[in-house]
Parts: sequence; C-alpha cells; structure tokens
Amino acid sequence: MTGTPGPGLFDPVDIGGVQVRNRTVLPSMTTRLADDDGYVTDATLAYYRARAAGGVGLITVEMASPEIAGKHRFRELGIYHDRFLPGLRRLTAMLHEAGATASVQLGHGGSRARRAVSGVTPVAPSAVPTPVFEIESEIALPEAMSPARLEETTAAYVAAARRAQQAGFDVVELHGAHGYLISQFLSPMENTRTDAYGGSLQNRARFGLEILRRIRTEVPGLPVIFRIGVEDFFDGGLTLEEGIEVGRWAARDGAAAVSVTAGHYRSLPAAERMIPPMAYPEATFLDYAARMKQVVDVPVIGVGRLGDPEVAARAVAEGRLDLVALGRPLIADPRWVAKTRAGEPVRRCLACNHCITNMRSGAQLSCVVNPETGRELDYEGVAPAAGRRIVVLGAGPAGLSYASLVADGNDVTVLERADRPGGAFRLTGLAPRFNDVQAAEPTFAAYVEELERDCRRKGVVLRYGTEASAELLRGADVVVVATGARYRFGLGALVPRLLHTRAARSRLAHRLFASPRFRDALYHRLRRGEGAALAAGLPVDDGAEVVVIGDALRAGKAREAITSAFDAALDRTAVPAARS
Repeated sequence: MTGTPGPGLFDPVDIGGVQVRNRTVLPSMTTRLADDDGYVTDATLAYYRARAAGGVGLITVEMASPEIAGKHRFRELGIYHDRFLPGLRRLTAMLHEAGATASVQLGHGGSRARRAVSGVTPVAPSAVPTPVFEIESEIALPEAMSPARLEETTAAYVAAARRAQQAGFDVVELHGAHGYLISQFLSPMENTRTDAYGGSLQNRARFGLEILRRIRTEVPGLPVIFRIGVEDFFDGGLTLEEGIEVGRWAARDGAAAVSVTAGHYRSLPAAERMIPPMAYPEATFLDYAARMKQVVDVPVIGVGRLGDPEVAARAVAEGRLDLVALGRPLIADPRWVAKTRAGEPVRRCLACNHCITNMRSGAQLSCVVNPETGRELDYEGVAPAAGRRIVVLGAGPAGLSYASLVADGNDVTVLERADRPGGAFRLTGLAPRFNDVQAAEPTFAAYVEELERDCRRKGVVLRYGTEASAELLRGADVVVVATGARYRFGLGALVPRLLHTRAARSRLAHRLFASPRFRDALYHRLRRGEGAALAAGLPVDDGAEVVVIGDALRAGKAREAITSAFDAALDRTAVPAARS
C-alpha cells in the first residue's frame, strides 16, 4: 500500500492566516545595501526584487533592530523610527507586486552591537565581555539590562512590529539565534542573571517569549515567526534538547511558525557553523527541523545547505520541514525557484561563504558565482546582442558562464582542449582551502556540471579534446578567449600533481593555505594570463571581434574571472583583444 504523498515544494502554505505561494523562503541576510542612516535605497529594492521576481514564496528582509542600541552593522536597515516607513512601504509594495509574501526580521545585536556603530553602550542580559567583529575586532563590554531596560527593549520590539505592519509587511520574524540578544538570554554562559530572566531554561526563555506574546497581543493580525538556534555548539551554550523545548514553547505562545537554525558566534570549532560552508554535509540542520516538527503544530522552516533542488524537494515531501530557507543559493541564483519549478539547471552556490566574510569586512553583499548580487542596478536593462556566431575557447567557469549568458539568440560553440569542463577550477577543490573555508571537491564539480547542463539545454555546442583551428573559427562574429592562466617558472605541471597527493591535506598545507598572502601568490602572482598573446595569433576572419575574459585576461580569483565573463557577455565592459 502506498502512503499519501507529501506536499510539494511549490504547493502553497499558510502561516498564521497568510497564504504563501510556495514553500521557499529567502531568510534574513545582511546586504549593506541600505544607506548610512538605514534607509531603503534603490539598490535594496533591486536586490529583493530579483529574488521575489525569481519566484520565492516568503521574502524575509534582513535583520533590523527595534532600537538604536541594537544596531550591529554599518548600513543596517532601519525600523526603529517612523522616519523609515516610506522606504519600507516602497519595499513591501514591490515585493507584493512580484507575488511574494513580505516579512522582516526583528533582531537586536545585544552585546554584539558595537558603540562605534550605534553610538550608545551595548546592552545584554549580563555584563559578559563579548568578542565582536564589524570591520575590525573589538571586545564589547555591555551593560546588564535592568528590569526597566528590559521593559524598554520589549516595548521597542512591539513598536517595531507595529511599524512593520504599518509598512505593509505580512509577517515579522523574531531573531532568537546566532548569539544576538534573545539568543544571549538563552545561553547560560552569556546570561548569568539570578532574577526571573536567568537560571533555569524557563527563565532564560522568558525574555524572548514575552516579546512574542506582547506582539501577538498588541499588534493583532500580524503573524510572528520565531527563529530559534536550537544548538549553540559550545560549552555553556544552548543545547539541542533545550532549543527544541524553546521552539515548542514559542508555538504554544502563539508563534505562527518556527524557523530552525543552529550555531553561534562562539561555536566551536568556529563561528562558520552558523552558516555551514562546503565541507559540511548537505542539509546540515535538517534533522533539527525534523525534530521540531515532532513537537509543534505550526509550520517549521529549515535552513542549512539545502540548495540542491532534489534535496530541498525531498525534505518537504518527506515531511521533515514545511518550508525551505535558501540563503546563499538565492544569492548565487535569484531565479532558483523559477528554474527549479521549470526543471532547469540552477547556478549552484559553492557554500564558500565569500558573501558573509566579504560583507563582514565592510563591503556590500557580493557573490563569487553571481556578479549581479548587490549590483542588480548595474546590470538592469543590459542584455547580450543576438544573431551572432560565437566561439568560446575554454570551458572553465568564465567560458561556460559566458556561453550560458549569450546562448539565447546566438549560435554558440565552446572548444575545450581537455576532455571535460571546469578547467583549473576543479583543482581548486583539491586544495585545503577556498577563500576562508575548507575546500570540498564535490561542491566545485556540482557547480561546473550544472553550468555545463545549462549550456547544453540552451543549445550550446560543447566540443572537448578540441583545439581552435582556422576551420572551427571560420565564420565567427565573436571569438572569446577564456583559456585560463598559466603558472610561471614551470609550476604548471607541479601544482596539479601536488594537489592530487596527500600532502595537499597535510597540516602544513592547511597552514599555508590559511594565509591570504600564500593564496594570492599561488592563484595570482605565480600565474599569468596569456589570452592577449593567444588572441593575437588566432586565425579569425577579418572583422571578427576577439574578447579575452577570466584568468586569460588577468590571473586572479574566481570571482573576478566570472565577473569579467558576465560583463563581457552582457556588453557592459567587454575587453577586446589587441590584434596585430
């Protein structure tokens, strides 16, 4: 006997009486696209519009503090004053026009809100020194919250929720995870209080649950999602059993849904566990969401490396969660939902955490594989020319990205001398680290395979084991040189050989690759782009345009190589090669 099939990823779902068109969620992620004062900008609108137009069901706008004391990042979105309402209304109107349900995350930095950012002394459950990084490192010394200060902050949450409702948000989310204020109350290490807000789990959960109940009572008709980090991964942090219990209490006290995540800035072995990079398994926190579903009768949102469409759909169909939060996958491909629904390949996220580490350095949100992220306005209205015969030399990330972008309306062929796509990018997965995380070869392979599949779907002819020749280049209107870079000093044969040995995974190798200077030398200074020289000798027709992109133009990082492919394909800053 076959069981009743579970819900589909694209079935609608109800959250507190609000109908969401499908079961995909853009979770809250800092973008730094607001202006210096926290106002919504055109760049903010463009970023969220791309994800809403791409089919996401529930858009959760990035963390916004209910009071100035909780502001923890420069260019953080503001909601703590009525002056932000006009911009927030523009944002919700745009999201609704695109068919998405609009939510905003109300989150307070607590001890993580640096005075340099907020202009005031940070507050926390207890005066526990806290290491904070916002462009630079600092040990924050917060003030312990008095009963009157607790009431002031609770009232600020309620006022912010009311403001969200006035702005047109359908839902709000309370951030009770990742070491921010509500999470700090839950952690025995960060909450050493001896009053009704410290000690037992029930007392430690009191602050967050009181905020939840107050919003439900004082802002009627506004559903509240409670986000809980169910496991902090350090001694003195919240444990899994405790986290599940807090989620159960939140549902009991009126939460319209429970969003399950894990990790904390104090997590061991590193804070990266909050946003698990490529070395962590797919669906990292799925079991936690499944545990929560066993104890609550409201929808459960799960997160953590769910970017493989098959993994996401199976998690919903098996009833392990109700909605799938796709953070980094939607940074990599804002049309992930629409493409998955149509059965098309998606641009796979590398889980390299560039988007997080680069943002924390002070830059606005960006992505290695999607140069449009955070720059949506730069690409607005640009499109490749049509009706051309294009030959791309090289099937690495730059060449395949270019081919995929120009395929519609053009006759595109990719020539690759190797017997498979990916070029040197596949070797990157063999190195100990990529960017600032441990590398994992399957992640790079999946990205390349989906990119190649997208090219094939669009009709790109892919020829492997093939060198460029006069015959193959005859009739081309555009020849794109994406042949990568070459190592200097005869290292071209040595480096790949070393990466295939056990030495590449040794302790020494890990120490070397942890150094940005070493990685810069290996990927940039010791390599040379030879595309211009190659282009000068190509047997192309008179009048044909030759363009050099990626590492063939300038040896460097993957992000810069892929960005050059996007810019050239979309006719933004194409770089013609000099012809002799």
